[in-house]
Amino acid sequence: MDFDDLAVDNTYQLGGSDDERERAQNAALIEELERKKRLRKMAVPTDDKKVRERLRAYGEPITLFGEGPGDRRDRLKYVQEQIEQARGREGMDVDFSSDESSEEEDEGEFYTEGSDALLEARRKLAGYSLTKAQSRIARQRVEVALPLSKIVNMRKELYQNLKAFNNLGSQFGDDRPLSTIRFSPNSKLILTTSWTGDSKLWDLPNLNAVGTKRGHTDKIGGAAWHPQATVGMSEEGLNFATGGGEGSVKLWSLSSDKPLATLSGHENRVGRVAFHPSGAYLGSAGFDGTWRLWDAATHQELMVQEGHSKEVYALTFQDDGALAASGGFDAIGRVWDLRTGRTAMVLDGHVKEILAMDFAPNGYQVATGSGDDTVRIWDLRALKTQYIIPAHKSSVSDIRFFRSSSELPCIPLDGKPAPQSNGYSAVNGSGESMDIDASHDQDNQPDISSETGDLPRSGLFLVTAGFDCNVRIWSADEWNLVRNLATDAGKVMSVDVSGDGKFIASASYSRSFHLFGGDNSS
Repeated sequence: MDFDDLAVDNTYQLGGSDDERERAQNAALIEELERKKRLRKMAVPTDDKKVRERLRAYGEPITLFGEGPGDRRDRLKYVQEQIEQARGREGMDVDFSSDESSEEEDEGEFYTEGSDALLEARRKLAGYSLTKAQSRIARQRVEVALPLSKIVNMRKELYQNLKAFNNLGSQFGDDRPLSTIRFSPNSKLILTTSWTGDSKLWDLPNLNAVGTKRGHTDKIGGAAWHPQATVGMSEEGLNFATGGGEGSVKLWSLSSDKPLATLSGHENRVGRVAFHPSGAYLGSAGFDGTWRLWDAATHQELMVQEGHSKEVYALTFQDDGALAASGGFDAIGRVWDLRTGRTAMVLDGHVKEILAMDFAPNGYQVATGSGDDTVRIWDLRALKTQYIIPAHKSSVSDIRFFRSSSELPCIPLDGKPAPQSNGYSAVNGSGESMDIDASHDQDNQPDISSETGDLPRSGLFLVTAGFDCNVRIWSADEWNLVRNLATDAGKVMSVDVSGDGKFIASASYSRSFHLFGGDNSS
């Protein structure tokens, strides 16, 4: 028998009834994927009050037992999707009580009219950020022209010094778990906060307590130094800020035990807080699903930014001052353009809550740490994830890029250098004034000091803290592990690196904090 003798059956169907069953299963799977896609694209309010009103309009319970704001928002999506299927079309023509509600549902983004103070702030931020960006790009152009061999040797030397880091000592911080640890801009003080509501100041490197600030009635979720604190700000001025579980943000000086001001507005616990690079504005992340921008001088609330469906915990500002990034328990991060109020990028990739964020000094990368044990490096130019670091065996609680205080000095919003009123210097704290070019002259080229061999080090490594009781140092070129610093004090809640690069500090759930250093630490 050959091929010509074979019968041809054009009516044959592979698998028979089994094939039909597989096709039905595939069709059901495709329909389920399409349904999930429609749910993701469906626009629903982020404000929990409006979600409740929408559910009431559909005749559904406004809340169920044990249901949170995020779950309620998902239920609203499901209800709307069921109504769409019942009507047999994707669009819905629902008569709401106001035209504003219907217009809000037609668009994924919505805008709220801001105050005149916010408009003025946006104008100032635009001018400030453009000048800073111009200076950064000019500096990067000079760095690109440097000999590659010189850059490689400098990085090898830096990473070799980091590999020599070890535990220099630890100190008991408070009666309850510590939440935040931050070095002062002059690298002479350490600020720690705890769940007792107290903030404490410690000297370096002896770790002796030099001050305690009491004012919060609930646990402190975040703290941040003013960019000019200890280098240009007097002890009587605003030096640092803290955010408490009672929903308030407090501003502190170094000389007084009482807060300079209390910023009220959040309807729930405050997470991380961060100063704008200019020091003129302060941001705070809240468990009410918003982050807020405050005027540091007038203590006025300039902006209430929505956009997250659950609690907002992490917040950071770009060094240029143009962008802010927020992350929360909805596992979504957002990069905001402070000059326009628009979303510049959505950081969608983590499968659990985002607990930490930090912009790289290069201006176009942002790192996020999550409860999924990973750190993601996002490229703002390509609008996608650049690298995923399997950072820890448990949640990543904090991330900090290294920023050299001598290479990246703070320039105020008005461009005028602040007087050295307290005798501190950003370089060595010796009282010598630092030469900051505040003229913003675009013709001035950045000083890389390539002739002397002092190459820039800012942004060459980052440190992470995890609930696996470890602090880890990562290179910022290939994202390799440089050094693992084990602690014996339980979950690490926060980490920071000093501006002179000599120390790394971590705060733990076990109420103590650790100081790490290398051969150059003293």
